[in-house]
Amino acid sequence: MSIYNTLLDKQDQLAVIGLGYVGLPIALEFARRIRVIGFDINEERVQLMRQSIDPSKELEAAAFEGCDIHFTSSLDELKAARFYIVAVPTPVDEHNVPDLVPVLRASETIGKVIKPGDYVVFESTVYPGCTEEDCLPVIERLSGLKAGTDFKIGYSPERINPGDKHHTLRTIVKVVSGCDAESLENIAKVYELVVDAGVHRASSIKVAEAAKIIENTQRDLNIALMNELSIIFDKMGINTYEVLEAAGTKWNFLKFYPGLVGGHCIGVDPYYLTYKAAELGYASKVILSGRMINDGMGAYVARKILMHIIHYNGNVRESRVLIMGATFKENVSDIRNSKVADVVKELRNYSINVDVIDAYADSDEVHHEYGFSLAPAATGTYDAILLAVAHEPYATMQTAEFEALLKPHGMIADLKGILRNKGVNCTYWSL
Repeated sequence: MSIYNTLLDKQDQLAVIGLGYVGLPIALEFARRIRVIGFDINEERVQLMRQSIDPSKELEAAAFEGCDIHFTSSLDELKAARFYIVAVPTPVDEHNVPDLVPVLRASETIGKVIKPGDYVVFESTVYPGCTEEDCLPVIERLSGLKAGTDFKIGYSPERINPGDKHHTLRTIVKVVSGCDAESLENIAKVYELVVDAGVHRASSIKVAEAAKIIENTQRDLNIALMNELSIIFDKMGINTYEVLEAAGTKWNFLKFYPGLVGGHCIGVDPYYLTYKAAELGYASKVILSGRMINDGMGAYVARKILMHIIHYNGNVRESRVLIMGATFKENVSDIRNSKVADVVKELRNYSINVDVIDAYADSDEVHHEYGFSLAPAATGTYDAILLAVAHEPYATMQTAEFEALLKPHGMIADLKGILRNKGVNCTYWSL
């Protein structure tokens, strides 16, 4: 009997290793059809999930209802599974070098629990070749088993979009791959249990890994183009959003917009590809150029605000800036790789007093990650307001509410252009 059938009959269990933004939604979806073990090394997070609380604040308690799932941090309990999905993060370090520690540690965990006949599928974003060249040897070394003969391995890139209630695991086509034809078919059938949009069977694990990398690299490059155009148009006195509206009337114009590029995917994944390319003797040109532009946008925004303050307030040390939004995108609590932190750092390097507020982020998490805390609320008046993240509570504010927080010479820097054409009665600037 195939692994698909034994899972469906609930004779065997599926385990998800890593229950963050990616892993928990996957685990809960599977748990509506089959028996699931949700494994995370953080016992505090495990305790919260046992109480139907999502530590990432993405899912409501109702998402846990009707799920046949056991949350644990115990290796002994993890051994009961026969189909393992690895969904741990794959960040880059301070030098933009891929940090494979989480995925290699997950591979060590697999190596300690895997048995003959088991399946392992990685969902973590990696460069082409990582699953077979870096992760697989760890599993084989610790288990004493041989891939393809004793157990099967595959790769299925995650496509979770935090905060998006429309594009979910069920509604997005899932790319799957396996180490051979048998594993590919079984892995595909297992994912078809929870993906209504269907699955795409990639010809190899490397193809599936590469597909994931270029999805986000393509977006990164297009946003980099918009950011560079914004810098150029600013020098020309042209509003970028008006230009994009006009150009967007053509049927084949791609609608991308300028902005700070953060988060766990777009600002990170291209570095995995360029790292592997460098290992193979090729120095990326286009991809790294886009990364350079996007990574520099925080400093660019900060300098625009600084120039305004210098012009209207001779004493920079007494100036105040309010930054609204600290997460990497609107209406989520996710602060991973938020480029708002770059703006804060740059402004404080100029001795400017900065208050940061956010309707969704946790102040302790922000302080732990970036070294500054969130202010409970805006207080007094400011030389400039940076509307950095278009959270709904900020996007629905009236212009008069912003103006009431400004000094007479104050400036609004509106990165998303949400106040454009709303009759702002002060100095206004947007990307």
